[in-house]
Amino acid sequence: MIQYMLLFSRQGKVRLQKWYSPLSLKEKKKIMRELIATILTRKSKMCNFLEYRETKVVYKRYASLYFCCAVETSDNELLSLEVIHRYVELLDKYFGSVSVQ
Repeated sequence: MIQYMLLFSRQGKVRLQKWYSPLSLKEKKKIMRELIATILTRKSKMCNFLEYRETKVVYKRYASLYFCCAVETSDNELLSLEVIHRYVELLDKYFGSVSVQ
């Protein structure tokens, strides 16, 4: 099950956030700060899966946006990547040029 989904730029600015589990505002900000810093410092050749607290974080970069999805540890990472990809395709059809590199 998806815990939360974040979209942020290469500069670290959050563009969209959706939380599916109840957390305090302070906790959400801490998670966003730590995850964004961790993902932005990773090299492009590194794996797109992270273990973070009690979740698995799956992320993918499209153009200048990072799409980040946190799921339970028992969930399939490849399925999460597919969800991200379908979401990008949907945004691309609706807004145009979301995934242009």
